[in-house]
Order: sequence, then C-alpha cells, then structure tokens
Amino acid sequence: MLIHANNLINYANNVVIDASNVLTHASNMLLRVSSCQHLFVLLKVFFFFICSKCYIYSLLFVVVFSTALPSASVEVAALGRLLFPGTLYDSRKDSFIPGVTLWDKTSLSEDLDSRPKPRTYLKFSSSDSISTKSSLLDVSASLKASFLGGLVGVGGSGRFLQDTKSSNQQSRVTMFYSETTRYEQLTMSHLHKITYPEVFEQKTATHVVVAVLYGAQAFMVFDRTLSEEEDEQQMEGKLNAMVNKIPKLSGEGNAAFKMTEDDNKMAEKITCTFHGDVRLQQNPTTYMEALQTYKQLPTLLKDPQNAVPIKVWLYPLHLLNATAARVEREISESVATNIEALIEELRKAERTFNDLSRHTLANSFSDIKERLRSFQDSFSIYKKMLLKAVRRVLPAVRGGEMEENSVTKSLEGVRIEDSDGLNSILVNPDFLGVLCFTFTSLKYEDPYLSALKEYLTTDRFKELDGEHSMYPVASIRKWFKDSDLMAKMRFNVNLLKTLLKPFEGQKVLFIISAISDASNPGSSIYMYELGQLTEKQYQYPFRVLARLEN
Repeated sequence: MLIHANNLINYANNVVIDASNVLTHASNMLLRVSSCQHLFVLLKVFFFFICSKCYIYSLLFVVVFSTALPSASVEVAALGRLLFPGTLYDSRKDSFIPGVTLWDKTSLSEDLDSRPKPRTYLKFSSSDSISTKSSLLDVSASLKASFLGGLVGVGGSGRFLQDTKSSNQQSRVTMFYSETTRYEQLTMSHLHKITYPEVFEQKTATHVVVAVLYGAQAFMVFDRTLSEEEDEQQMEGKLNAMVNKIPKLSGEGNAAFKMTEDDNKMAEKITCTFHGDVRLQQNPTTYMEALQTYKQLPTLLKDPQNAVPIKVWLYPLHLLNATAARVEREISESVATNIEALIEELRKAERTFNDLSRHTLANSFSDIKERLRSFQDSFSIYKKMLLKAVRRVLPAVRGGEMEENSVTKSLEGVRIEDSDGLNSILVNPDFLGVLCFTFTSLKYEDPYLSALKEYLTTDRFKELDGEHSMYPVASIRKWFKDSDLMAKMRFNVNLLKTLLKPFEGQKVLFIISAISDASNPGSSIYMYELGQLTEKQYQYPFRVLARLEN
C-alpha cells in the first residue's frame, strides 16, 4: 500500500508543477489594455478552469478499478473495422490481428451459419456528449475507454465518435439511420478443428470473432452557428424541429409537409456532415443536400454489397487452449466514466479556447493572439501526454501487468471533491474523520483585472479625450512562484503519504479539494472530526489517530 501511495504522491507532485506552469501562462495573458475587459474576464475563467479542473482532475486517471472478466462471449461494436468470422482480436488493446488465423480459408467457409437479420433504426439526438454517441453506436464502457485513449482506429460510421463541436456557439442535432441485413456465425465444428494451433503459443490475441452482425449505418450531423444576439436554447429547438422534419419532407406525395419561408431561411444557415458505411457520389454539406441524401439512404443501406460488420461477438481463446493469452481483468464502467469525464472537460476547454481565439479583440491585438497560441501549444502537449498515459495503462491492466490491488487501493485512498461533494462527505456518519489536502490559492485576485475594473469607474477614464493616461497597478508575488509556498506544498503532500498507512481500514477518508483561504496560501491539510473543521494546518501524523481512537 505504501509503494502505491508513493506513486500517487509522486504524481501529485508533478501535477503541482504542471499547475504552476499553467498559472504562469495565465498571469502573462492579462495585459493592461482597458478596451479588453470582457476578453480578459473570459481568459481568467478559462485559465482557472484549466488549472482547477483538468490538472487536478487528472489525478483521477492514474486510479483504475478492475473487475474479473466473465468467461462468456464478449459483444463489441465494429466501428468500421474489418472484423469477420475467424478474425483474431487482442482485447487488451482492442485491436484485431490481420493476416493470422486459426483456420484456413476453406475451413472458414464451410459450415458457416448465415441467416437474414433485417432491422431498421432511425434516431435523433441533440446531445454532443461522448456518452450519447457511444450509446447510439452501442459501444461498451471498456471499448469507449480504449477509443478515448487512442487505442482504437475507427472508420465509416464509426468516425462519428470523432466529430465534436468546435465552439460553444454551436447548436447541433444528429440523425442516425441504421439497417442490419444478416447474421453470420462459426459453428462448433470450427471450434473443435483448429488448423493452426501454433497461434495459441504466439500470445498476440486473446479472442476470436465467432459471430458478426452485418448492415450499414449513417450519421448526418447538422450544425448551426449562433450569433451573440441569438438564444442558444431557442435556436437548438428550431434546429431540432428542422432535422426531425426531414423524413416527412422526403416522403413522396406528402403534401402536408412543405417548407415555409422561415424554414428556407433557417436551412440556409445549417451545415451538414456525413459519416456512413456507404460511399456517396457527393457527401451532403447543406440541409437541402441532406434532404436528397435521406431519400437514397434506405436503398443504399439495404444493398447487400454495402453491408459491413456492425457488431461482433468474441470468444476467449483460453477456452480453446489453456496456453493462449487472456484478459486478466477488465476496465470497469466507473473508470471508463472517469476517463470520459476528463476528456469532456478537455474538449470544453478547447471549445472555449477556439471561441477566445476567434474573438475580434484577440485578432486586434497581436500580443494576445500570440500568447493564446503559446497556451494552446502547452495545452496540446498536456493532452497528448495524458492520452499517451491512458494508452499505456489500459493494456497493462487488462494484461495483468498492473496488480488489481494497486489500482483499486489508489482510488480508495484519495478522492477529489468540489465544495458540494465535501459537504456531503462531512455529514456522512460512516466517517469519523476527514483529512483534506486543500489547494487554498487557486482562486486568487489578479491585480491587473482589479485595476482594470477600478479604472473604468474613475473620472479619469470618463474624461479621456484621445489622451494617453496611465493608471498604477499593484505588483504582487504570485503564490505559485513563491519557493516557500511550494516547499510547504511538497511537505503537505509527503505528510498525506505518511498518513495513508496508519489509517488503512479505519473510518477516515482522504480527499483533495480546493477551498480559498487567503490567510493560509498555497496548500494545507484540513482536519475534520465528526463533520466539524478542527484544524486548518494539520502537521502531526499521530495526534489525530489518538483523537479518533478515543
């Protein structure tokens, strides 16, 4: 447990350093230009969001729950990948093995059970979340984690998972059309007549595809960019109504549904992106083109020549041969949800950055534009390193290289909570005490913003008539540049490490949170006993133990 705690604390130290670097970028962004007040406020919110959400929340990533994998067949979405009966699959990396098989071509084609499976789906969605997209494509939690980590390459309709909004000023509605045609599966005779048993010894695959559901799917994604004057909720409702009209407008002889003049004006501002398993002569880019494409979809998707794997069923190789590689443990749904939430936060930050970089003031001042670009470079590096870590950890957990104990105990040891979450914990009678590693200075007052706001209310500003006027700005030392405060933070991190072992198995919860406290800058360990804050600068590892045991 102590070794795993050391790993967690070392990671926390790195997060502190990263947070310091990002906050330095944030402070450099705030120029003293009076006409940029609105942009500065947006920048301030954006950078505080990055520091307090993405960097602290990334602590959650190193914690991975694992659960035992059942021995039954595993159902997996194909996502445009070439997965056919007999294809070998490595579930540790969620990748297929091309060119290697257990059977020769003749054996695979013999006794293949094939039957029709016609079914049609038509769905609409106004959500751009990862969760909603995964649900439409029937992607499991484990496969979703692999996709988010960059382990899974997608094609055809699966590319819909990669299509995300680039701006917060964007309304989006998606139409999903799906046709399944036939179902194929291997028979028991295949499983008992292995042509190439040496494949088991190679240990490159964990499963084999034993069944495939064929068909074709298509997504049409409709976007409408909002102006600053337009109401987001109202516009989303109008866009949703326009997209839901498409099946009715495309019906032959349906004179009851015609486009009005307002509909035509609305249609001119709607763009369309197509993701599908069928190749069109020309992909639709406008609403009117999407109307014509929709009329063709039923015929195209039902054509057997356009059928591709939609869903596959995997059979564990170790049930055929005990020497074969296997998945030792699977990524639980709770961890997949944590990874998903983190990626969602990163995408929100990217959208905010895109909006800021397109702002007229950002383009008017080259210095602001340059510093925004500098921050984007740093943010991109952080994101790449984080996803690289996800790609490294997921296969290690599934392959048993990371012990189940190490990944579960880490999350149980330290949780990250906002103020609401902290309050709910404090009233929980199951915990006698709470030790909270607290970031106390994430929400600090910036002198440039304060001076800017104050200056705009002065008579000197109101009386300006083209003259240059200077206004003094107080200079303060940033907490994250104070070597004493950083040393104090490292001390508190190490103190938290020493407390994890003595309190193992007791009713004491360890959490990380952010609570502004100007009198106690940097960080501190808060101690709560029976829901009450009893100490704001806790420093004695064994004193609290004695208190709680009495």
